[in-house]
Amino acid sequence: MKNDLLLPKLLWFSLSLACILIIAFGLQKVLQKTSWEKAKRQRIIFISSFVILVWVCLISVLAYKGFFSDFSKMPPKALLALLLPLPFALLIAFSKTGTKLLQLVPPQWLVFMQSFRIFVEILLWLAFTANLLPVQMTFEGGNFDILSGVLALPVGYLLLKKKSFAPKLAIAFNVIGILLLLNILIIAVLSMPTPFRYFMNEPYNTIVATFPFILLPGLLVPIAYSFHIFSLRQLLTKK
Repeated sequence: MKNDLLLPKLLWFSLSLACILIIAFGLQKVLQKTSWEKAKRQRIIFISSFVILVWVCLISVLAYKGFFSDFSKMPPKALLALLLPLPFALLIAFSKTGTKLLQLVPPQWLVFMQSFRIFVEILLWLAFTANLLPVQMTFEGGNFDILSGVLALPVGYLLLKKKSFAPKLAIAFNVIGILLLLNILIIAVLSMPTPFRYFMNEPYNTIVATFPFILLPGLLVPIAYSFHIFSLRQLLTKK
């Protein structure tokens, strides 16, 4: 069983690492556009990297210790990993510094980033074929989140080409993306072995509480909803 899980673990970890590196690279590029002193730019990079590193280490250690695998109480502890980053995303989006940075970010970047969800859905499907996840958490079941990743490509392209209707289309894309994210999150919770379990087919949705799969609710989902928030904040406040 451990050998069977080696490749899925490597793929989940690799995708998570790739997303972090892309975000760090993008942040560095945006900071270079500011008139801020070098010390301030370096401080932002350091704090951002430090917070992400500490968060990833924290949820990884807790998952390894079995903290998230306790489904006896509601809400499931795995939801903590998913929801705790939300206030920070909102704080960044509406802070003075965050607002300034969002004004400098090319709008297509925030949309193109959502294309990573294509790979998330492929990995979920591979987990299902390995009998690690129930079918309803894949595009063969009730999970249509792959549409967010696919739609990000043409919507981002239209923003890149500065089409007049692209900003309104991007707003609609972000709203749809959030709804699709909520859909799979509800399915995921209702597939867990809790008193409120609705989907009774095997296997339970418990693997997301283990390392490195905890990076799905603890890192990749927060990246998805954070970039929707950032994009909406940018588009709705753009003059």
